[in-house]
Amino acid sequence: MIPVNEPLIGEKELKYVTECLKGGWISSTGKFIEEFEQKWAEYCGMKYGIAVSNGTVALQVAVRCLDLESHDEVIMPTFTIISCALAVIYNGCKPVLVDSDSETCTMDVTQIEEKITNKTKAIMVVHIYGHPCNMEPILELAQKYNLKIIEDAAEAHGAEYKGKKCGGFGDISCFSFYANKIITTGEGGMILTNNEEYAEKARSYRNLCFRKDRRFYHTELGYNFRLTNLQAAIGLAQLERIKELIEKKRWIGKMYTERLREIKGLQLPTEKDWAKNVYWMYGIVLDEKTNMNAAEFAMRLKEAGVDTRPFFLGMHEQPIFHKMGLFKDEHYPVAERIAKQGLYLPSGLTLTEEQIDKVCDAVKKILGR
Repeated sequence: MIPVNEPLIGEKELKYVTECLKGGWISSTGKFIEEFEQKWAEYCGMKYGIAVSNGTVALQVAVRCLDLESHDEVIMPTFTIISCALAVIYNGCKPVLVDSDSETCTMDVTQIEEKITNKTKAIMVVHIYGHPCNMEPILELAQKYNLKIIEDAAEAHGAEYKGKKCGGFGDISCFSFYANKIITTGEGGMILTNNEEYAEKARSYRNLCFRKDRRFYHTELGYNFRLTNLQAAIGLAQLERIKELIEKKRWIGKMYTERLREIKGLQLPTEKDWAKNVYWMYGIVLDEKTNMNAAEFAMRLKEAGVDTRPFFLGMHEQPIFHKMGLFKDEHYPVAERIAKQGLYLPSGLTLTEEQIDKVCDAVKKILGR
């Protein structure tokens, strides 16, 4: 079975982790945390980095840092992981959804302005599967309506919009370093910002709101969302070769595209002229004319020894949100279609050309080519 993802761990990761173990710095303080925070922020063009335990809590803390009030609205794509909506809801606010762009799967920027009300306080941008959102129209709307930008770049490590790194656009930006991400710490995340006040708040919230002047005296409620020095050691080692990792991801994307672009009935990932796609996952969308949806296609690929993952199911189709009275009678046709017809192929950094050939041969055979 060719796995959908497998992390690429090298000797430097082992060296740094061993240093932590031998020195005893295995918890939430240590030199690797500070260095990882600083270097990741610098890489993305931001001033401050605050490491946290995963990408979901990065979003939760980021929304809280904006000091939004109950029932304030945050515009976001329906086509994303549930973490984005959770972060808004957990902070007492309301997620307001827009549909997807049919080519990039990112949010359809043409739908944002019509969703802005006097309750709107922020736009949550989510870069999808390695391709950046079209940021310029979003930034213009944020300026026009005095809105904050929360940028979720969990799937876009090293991706660029007009030459600027994703994660460098938000008032506050978030990353995940889960095991399937380009840079991994196993579990882990990061908040980036140029705003010193937000940075201080994020550091406090992740660490139970301990006060600097009196440790066990609390004037606010925080969380235990800390990253460990062990995890940061892995992340720093990975960051030191991020150029190599991104080149491998883009090579995987190129290999798949060369082998699959002549197959009718398949929509392949795109790369807009204003974007650098890092192909975090190589997602394909089946045409309905194939008389097959993604679930059946995935089953048949698995029988051929190829593991896959389905696309996101839109927030407006999630049963739990219907129980909560959210998104009643809302429909987003692009997101609904790609959720039904889309999946991503094996895209891990250990993938070989021989494995890519096997995957593509299986795709062609199933589609009768």
